[in-house]
Amino acid sequence: MTVTASHGAWVVPVHRAVWIPEGTPHTIAMSGNVAMRTLYFKSRLTESLPRDCCVVNVPALLRELILHACDHSSLGRRVAWQSHLIDVILDQLRVIRMAPLQLPMPEDPRALRVAEVLLADPADSRPLDRIARSSGASRRTAERLFAANTGMTFGKWRQQLRLMHAMRLLAQGAKVTYAALESGYSTPSAFIAAFRKALGSTPTRYFEDPAGNPSTHHPQTGKRLGPRSLRMTACF
Repeated sequence: MTVTASHGAWVVPVHRAVWIPEGTPHTIAMSGNVAMRTLYFKSRLTESLPRDCCVVNVPALLRELILHACDHSSLGRRVAWQSHLIDVILDQLRVIRMAPLQLPMPEDPRALRVAEVLLADPADSRPLDRIARSSGASRRTAERLFAANTGMTFGKWRQQLRLMHAMRLLAQGAKVTYAALESGYSTPSAFIAAFRKALGSTPTRYFEDPAGNPSTHHPQTGKRLGPRSLRMTACF
């Protein structure tokens, strides 16, 4: 899945999930075959959990807990087994690791125009000064704006864009070589090295299904753990 909001985009591969705070307008696009499951939480249940959009890893136990919760109606504290299930899910959520799969978007119009050029073609290899001039800014201004608006250098932002674009292509079934070259990497080995540095694994291993089950198209299924406040949507 790719989740897009006004302030950024997040790529959610299989066996990962995205946190989406209440009141965050967003869109979700699918790459390849996707099964989605969504849990909604009361605010008081998640006080120690992330409050901003982020992608998190979903280990095998948490995956099964999410699937089990979605097999039932809304969960509440008044039913003993449901209360226990909520507690176990929350315990698992407190120890999950975030995945560096966010692409923050700049707010300044000049930097945003540069970003939109590259979003339209992540493989664009033109140097920043040429792209910046056509967007109404100098190279130094664009670099300053990206650092101030996104918390990343322009080079890091561009690298993150290419990585996330390649991940979407891989999810659609593309070969590593094709995904690497279409995303602007000079060689497949350069892409694999960048992927390993960012995510600690090779692309092939990262996209493996640890349960051995093929993903299939499935309508979104959502279960509430109380009135909606914070939403977690998992991709399986």
